[in-house]
Amino acid sequence: MAGGAPTVGKIAVRNMPTGRALYFPLALVTSLFFLWGFAYGLLDVLNKHFQEVLNLSKMKSTVLQVAYFGAYIVFPPLIGQPVVRRFGYKVSIITGLMLYVVGALCFWPCAQFKTFPGFVAATFVIACGLSNLEVAANTYVTVLGSAKTATFRLNLSQSFNGLGSFIGPLIASKFFFSAEHSGDLDSVKFIYLGIACGVFVVAVLFVFATLPEVSDDDMENESDLPTKPLLKQPHFLGGFSSQWLYVGAQVTVATFFINLANEDGIKSDSKASQLLSYSLILFTVGRFFSTFLLRFLQPRHILGAYAILCTTLCALSAGLKGLGGTVCVMVLFFFMSCMYPTIFTLALQDLGGNTKRAGTFVVMGVGGGAIFPPIQGAIADKASTKISQIVPTVGFAYLIFYAFMLAKGPTPRPSDYLEATKNHQPEGEPNYK
Repeated sequence: MAGGAPTVGKIAVRNMPTGRALYFPLALVTSLFFLWGFAYGLLDVLNKHFQEVLNLSKMKSTVLQVAYFGAYIVFPPLIGQPVVRRFGYKVSIITGLMLYVVGALCFWPCAQFKTFPGFVAATFVIACGLSNLEVAANTYVTVLGSAKTATFRLNLSQSFNGLGSFIGPLIASKFFFSAEHSGDLDSVKFIYLGIACGVFVVAVLFVFATLPEVSDDDMENESDLPTKPLLKQPHFLGGFSSQWLYVGAQVTVATFFINLANEDGIKSDSKASQLLSYSLILFTVGRFFSTFLLRFLQPRHILGAYAILCTTLCALSAGLKGLGGTVCVMVLFFFMSCMYPTIFTLALQDLGGNTKRAGTFVVMGVGGGAIFPPIQGAIADKASTKISQIVPTVGFAYLIFYAFMLAKGPTPRPSDYLEATKNHQPEGEPNYK
C-alpha cells in the first residue's frame, strides 16, 4: 500500500515460522487445491455423460450438482467449523481427504449397477470431504503470512485448482466419450479408483507432515481493531452473498457448457468436452495472470473490472448466434478465474478471532452451485440453453456492486508492521495503487 509502513497501536508476534520456512506448508496445502479442482472438473463432464448413458433430462442430471454443492451448505457449519476450531487445520485436512477417498471408492459399485441415486450419494460424500478441505485450506493460506499478501497467496494456490479443473475434463473427454466407453460407465470406475488411491497417498503425507497452527487467539492478537460480530461487518455479509452468487453462476456456466456448444453447432460431445478443457486452461492462465496483477492493483478493483466483463460476456452468450456464444463463454472463464479466492480474502479481512468461523460461512457460499443449476436446467428444458444463460448473468452483475460498494481495501496486521520496519520493502509484497 502506498504511503509507507502503517502505524499501529498494538504489536503482536505469532510463534510461527516466516519467510522460506512457510514454503513447505504452503506448498503442501496448495496440493489440495489441485485435488478438488480435478474433482470439480470431472463433475461437469459426468453430468453430460450421465444424460447419455442413464437417459436423464438436463434438469434431472443437475441433481449431481445439487448433491455436490449442497454438501457445502450442510457439512461446513455442522462438522467443518467445529473440527477446524477444536482440532486445528491438520486434523481438518486429513478428515476431508479420507472422506474424499471413501466417496471415490463408492463410485465403483455405483457404476457397476448403473444407479444414479448411488452416484448422487457418493458425490455428496466426496463433496463433504472437499468442503472440509476448503474450510481448512482457504482459511489457512489466508492467515499463514502477511495480511497484505493474503489475496496474492490464495490466488496463487487457487491457480492449481484451475490446473486440476482443466485436466479433469481433458481426461474425461478421452475416456467417457470414447467410442469404446461412450455407452457404459466402466471408465468411471477406474478413474475414480485411481483418484481414491492418489488422495490416500496425500492423506498419508499430511499425517507425517509438521504444519504450524494458527489459533483464534493468534488471529485476535494480530488484529489492532476490536473484533465485531460478523453480522455487523458489511464486507463479510456482502462477501458471503457474493460467494453464493458467483459460485452459482460459475457452476451453471460450466455445467451447461457442452449443451450450449451443442446448440451452437458443435454436435460432438467429445469435441465440446475438449473445448471445455480449453476454457479451463484459460481459467488457469487467468488465475496466474490475476495473481501477477495483484502485485500492483487492489483486489477489489480487479474483482469489479472482471465482474463487468463477465456480466457482458454472459449476456452476449445468450444473444449471439452460432459459435459466437460458445466463444464468449470460453473467454468468460478467463475473467471468472480470480473471483472465488478474491471474494474469500476480501470477506475475511479484519475479522480477527472470527476468521475461522467466517471462513466456514464463506465456504458455505459454494452451496450456490446447488441452487443455480436446477433453475437454469428448467429454463433450458423449456426454452433453450442459450436463453437460460440469463441466470448466471444476474449472479455476475451483483459482484460489480460488491466490489465497488462493500469490499474493503487491504489493512495491514501488526506483524506486517514489524516486517516492514525490519525490511523496509519486503520482497514479493504487492505495491497497491
